[in-house]
Amino acid sequence: MRNNAIPYSFIAGDSFGSNSQIVIGGLVECLGWLYLCRRQLLLLSFKSNKDCMKKLLMAALTLFAVNMLNAQPPVVPAEAGAKFGKAITADNAVSIEEFVKVMATKEEGKPHDAKIVGVVTEVCQKEGCWIKVQSPNGNMMVKMKDHKFAVPVVLNGKKIVIDGVATQTTTSVKQLRHFAEDAGKSKEEIAKITEPKKEIVIQAAGILVL
Repeated sequence: MRNNAIPYSFIAGDSFGSNSQIVIGGLVECLGWLYLCRRQLLLLSFKSNKDCMKKLLMAALTLFAVNMLNAQPPVVPAEAGAKFGKAITADNAVSIEEFVKVMATKEEGKPHDAKIVGVVTEVCQKEGCWIKVQSPNGNMMVKMKDHKFAVPVVLNGKKIVIDGVATQTTTSVKQLRHFAEDAGKSKEEIAKITEPKKEIVIQAAGILVL
């Protein structure tokens, strides 16, 4: 019977040595061409380096300007009926006084559904990402959930409905000072904040102006 198997010498004999030399030689030649091409590209890029830097600088400045504009509170009216975030109604909303009594019985750190009526006393001046509402225990912090929406500074003084989740928590001095800075407080006022504060914080999903 005729043996059709490929001779071993074709795979691992002299042919292997000559083939490997050809392959290695080809690789070396390719690497040489790649080096020359890379060198040429570097020379070309060096000549146009100033133009590239100008374009990159303009792009960076544009991006910075867009981010600054996006970081500002929205400039929109806050008249009765205006809604921010999720569309909500005033149905089943309770007074903030009643809500504070309910939260006093809740364990710290445990979330509780909240739908309350309150009056805005402060608005974040930098982004509109939080507000404070008047309550029996001082101003209550209300944050816009996951920063999904923001409110205008003209919301200050308005009576609103807040729908979200509330938690009894302890806010650190660092965070309190950050909020004071966002509210436009003076350095002297910020420096007076030296102790953490136990308070109710609401993550608002939606706000309705009454």
